[in-house]
Parts: sequence; structure tokens; C-alpha cells
Amino acid sequence: MAAKKPVMSLDVGVVIMASNKQRPAKLSVYLYIPNIVGYMRVVLNCIAFAVCFSNKTLFSLLYFFSFCCDAVDGWCARKFNQVSTFGAVLDMVTDRVSTACLLVILSQIYRPSLVFLSLLALDIASHWLQMYSTFLSGKTSHKDVKDSTSWLFRLYYGNRLFMGYCCVSCEVLYIILFLIAKNHTENLMNVVVESLTQFSPLSLLLALSIFGWSIKQIINVIQMKTAADVCVLYDIEKQHKP
Repeated sequence: MAAKKPVMSLDVGVVIMASNKQRPAKLSVYLYIPNIVGYMRVVLNCIAFAVCFSNKTLFSLLYFFSFCCDAVDGWCARKFNQVSTFGAVLDMVTDRVSTACLLVILSQIYRPSLVFLSLLALDIASHWLQMYSTFLSGKTSHKDVKDSTSWLFRLYYGNRLFMGYCCVSCEVLYIILFLIAKNHTENLMNVVVESLTQFSPLSLLLALSIFGWSIKQIINVIQMKTAADVCVLYDIEKQHKP
């Protein structure tokens, strides 16, 4: 038996070496095509916010192009089988930070500024809670909400077109508000009402954006409440374990 131990150790070493060869290197995950697209989004956003006050048109184009690349990196991840947890986190952080920065800018342009700061808090809180509750419940994706009792919440994450409409509406609305602001002391309601009553292509786009934006905020509230319930239930179950 003693003579066989080195052979067993050798076999284990061979298995470990084989598994290490099959496992992708850490650098390769960072260089996944969808993750590279994610880095490009970060760069585009940095450039956009650097010129936001000096060139509103360039800012809007760069910001919206970066937003559209969100769909591109998701497509690349599925197309090239390069789905990764790092990529999903990078994607969400980029989305949340870029939207947060734009909301902060809008809070400095419009009054009352608390409107945009409240939207920022709701956006971050709902998505952070959703991600955390996903890990607590053992799910692999924060978009897995099949067990939710809210039909609107299930529809949002279950239908890509509906989700896309809501997300695009939010970003388009914020961009429009940024572009039509004439000074840094604008009254939000006055600007919105004035723009809607002009009966122009811009007013139609604004109306469609406001509708989708409204649905997105309702979903954010549902998401935050649902995720908070998961965290609370986890605490209750943990307390009752022997």
C-alpha cells in the first residue's frame, strides 16, 4: 500500500494540471469581446461628460451611442458564448453610473432638484437590492423573476422589447430635458408642459418617453420592494435555523 501512494499522488497531480489547462486564464475573461465593448462604453461616457456643457449635441450622441452598446455587449456575450459574472456586473455598474451622472447634471439645471436626486436614489437602491437578493436566493441572473407575483415585473424582465422600450424611454427623456434646457434655473414642470403643448415631433417623442419612463419607475419600486422581501425572508429563515 505504501508503494502505491506516489502513484495516487501522481494521478491527482495529473487531474489538477488537466483541470487547470481547461480553465480559462483570468486575463482571457477580461478580454472577452462583450467586456471590451463594456470598456468602450466607459470611455465613451467619460468623453461625453467631459464635453457635456461645452457641446450638448456631441454629449447626447456619445451618451446615447454608449447606451445602445449595452445591447451590443449582450448580443456578443450570447453569440460568442462569453457570458461572465464580471461582464454582467460591469454592464450594470456602467448603466447605473452613467444614468446617475446625467441625473446629477439635471438636478443642477432644473428646479426642484430633489426630483432627479430621488430618481437617482430609487434607481441605485432598486438595482442594488435586486442584485443582492439574487445571490441570496441562489439564482444565476437578476432577471430571473418568474416566481414574482407582479405581472408587470415579470413582463419587464421576460419581454426584451418591453424592457427595451422602458429603458430607452428613460434615457431619451433625460437627454431631451438636457438639450431643451436654456439656463440653470429652469422650472421642470413649466419646461415639460411647454414642450408637450407645441404639438411637434419633439413633443410626441417627449410624450412617448414620459410614458415609458413612468412604467420604468413603477417597476423600480416593485423591484425594490420584491428584493427587500427576499432579504427579510432570508433573515427570518436564518433566525429559525437550529
